[in-house]
Amino acid sequence: MGASDLGSALANCINISNLTLYLGDNQIGDEGTSGLGSALANCINLSNLTLDLCGNLIGAMGASALGSALANCINISNLTLYLDGNQIGDEGTSGLGSAIANCINLSILTLNFSGNQIGAMGASGLGSALANCINLSNLTLYLDNNQIDYEGASGLGSALANCINLSNLEVWLDSINDAQELKIINKYLKSKRLVVFEIQYL
Repeated sequence: MGASDLGSALANCINISNLTLYLGDNQIGDEGTSGLGSALANCINLSNLTLDLCGNLIGAMGASALGSALANCINISNLTLYLDGNQIGDEGTSGLGSAIANCINLSILTLNFSGNQIGAMGASGLGSALANCINLSNLTLYLDNNQIDYEGASGLGSALANCINLSNLEVWLDSINDAQELKIINKYLKSKRLVVFEIQYL
């Protein structure tokens, strides 16, 4: 009830353009996340949003619903989502990514999906979705403490290389072996406009 009620109240703030919500380490769950997202979708002038929902028992359903709601925020250009320490998995990661790709004005994106039971399918799906963000220029992805292997990290890199305007990229992944890590780096470096690139293996 709490998160949904908060969202409903914020939806009445029709002129709000910058919003930061720190709601980490509660028990919001899928239902509260969905309700909060649906309400935020009514904030039609929202351009900058930071939403911290880490450690909130959120699964695939909540993550996908949040993404679908945010896709209606057509003016959003700067989005930061902290969803670390939840259980969104492959399905939630792909669903959220696909929905965010509909935010046509998005240029700066930070996604913290650390510790979310994400595998190769989720990582590749996220990359494929974000490749459709035609105005994306700055991207930071925290994907450590998951189950993303060489296949997933490579698929993510190949997909992100198709982000036509991406100039700044930072990615955090789990360590693999040195030879595979080098191959993965080469995948990311195929992005034609990339100026600043950093990949961290933990």
